[in-house]
This record gives sequence, structure tokens and C-alpha cells, in this order.
Amino acid sequence: MTPSLTDQVQDYWQRETCGTGDEVTGGLERLSREWFERIEETRYRLEPFIHAVAQFTRHHGKTILEVGVGAGTDHLQWARAGCECHGVDLTEAAIETARAHLEMYGFRSDLRRVNAESLPFAESAFDLVYSWGVIHHSEDPEKIVGEIHRVLKPGGLFIGMMYNRRSIAVARLWVRHGLLGGRPWRTFRDIAWHHVESAGTKAYTRSELAALFKAFARCETWPLLTHSDTHRLPAWLTGIIPSRWGFFTAIHALKGPDTR
Repeated sequence: MTPSLTDQVQDYWQRETCGTGDEVTGGLERLSREWFERIEETRYRLEPFIHAVAQFTRHHGKTILEVGVGAGTDHLQWARAGCECHGVDLTEAAIETARAHLEMYGFRSDLRRVNAESLPFAESAFDLVYSWGVIHHSEDPEKIVGEIHRVLKPGGLFIGMMYNRRSIAVARLWVRHGLLGGRPWRTFRDIAWHHVESAGTKAYTRSELAALFKAFARCETWPLLTHSDTHRLPAWLTGIIPSRWGFFTAIHALKGPDTR
């Protein structure tokens, strides 16, 4: 019997938690301080804009939920910022890694392995929900966004990132798997689904994201050029590429006040 898409995604990330591959950690001992430091250094060197989008320290004292904790690198920043931290992930590997990461620096978080399409939290439980590059891997992203809206307090904020379909990174993959693969009719949507990380990955236009977050009172999105877009390109070309062709779309979505 063919595994469900959720099972395929879970199996993919269980085998290797995002950002922990040998190309990053080399021969370092798994879960050692050096291993975690290498993961953190690499993440913020390749994605330095995370700090500007998340603004961790501005949310001191807030109750936050991270959807998709991965190796716990961003989760550690929320803990360092003095937040009350909760986190979920689809895989036990990520929960184990994130818990060890926080404990390495003397922090704790309520970490649970669950499918975020059904969050085990009460309505209006969190001041802030954060999810960086995770929701688009879900079998049903609409359910996750609906759950995020449910568990946010009135006036609460969602901060996150999802993939941009009309990006250089997806175009590169189209050239490889579409044009050079003898199937130039393949769409960017199809390319993302089959060739961006785990099976079933979605990539969105900004108008599609606006529709996805329509239940929120306000949704602001902006594109981010990434290493996946610009690597191996000459510096002069990188400097003139419009940001709208970036692989990442940052999101700030504000839940409206309770008008009942």
C-alpha cells in the first residue's frame, strides 16, 4: 500500500533533521556542543535575514509556539529571548534534537511530536506562533494555518516563511528536471512538489499566501533572495537580481481582536 503523503514527509525528515546533514556537520559528534554550534553558524550565515524577520528579542516574556522545531536552532533564540517556549514537530528525531539543543544551554521547552494539522492546545493559547519553512511540507497546509489562527490569542502574531514558486531556485530545478530532462511542459508547481526536499512540497505566489491567511486581520508578505537562488552566480549578477525572485517569502500575519 502506498504511504500517505504525511507518512512520506515524516519518513524524509526522520531520516535527517533539516540543517543537520554531513555537508554541514562533517565528522562532528552528533548532539555535541560543537555539532550544534556548526548548525547554528551555518544557518544564520546562509539565512541571516531570519533575525530581522523573527525579531526574537522584541518578544521577551511572550508565550510562543514553534511549528516545526527542526534542530531547535531558532527555538533556542526564542528561549534566549526570555519567551515561554512550546514546540511541535512531525518527527521524533527533531523533538530529540531540539530538546538536546536547548538543554545544552540550560533551557527547556514543552516539545511534542504531533501533526500540526491538529494542534493539542486550547484556543487562544499563544501570543505568537512561529514557523520557518515548514507549513508548505504539510499534506494540508490550510489545516495548519487554521490551527495557528485558532491557538493564537486575539491580536496575536504569526511569523513565518514559506516557499515562493516564482523564484530562481525553483527555476533552476525546472531547467534541470524539466528543460534538460526533456519535459519542458512541467510547471513550477509540479517541480516543487517532486524535487524540493520531501515529496509534496508546495510553493506559493504572494496572492495565494494572502488567500491562505485570509482569516487574519492583516497579512504582510515580502520576498527574500536566498543562497538557493544565488549560489554559483557571479557577484555582479547577484547584486541586480530583484528580491521578488527570491525562494523565500517572509510572513507576518496578525489575528484580529475578539469581537464576540
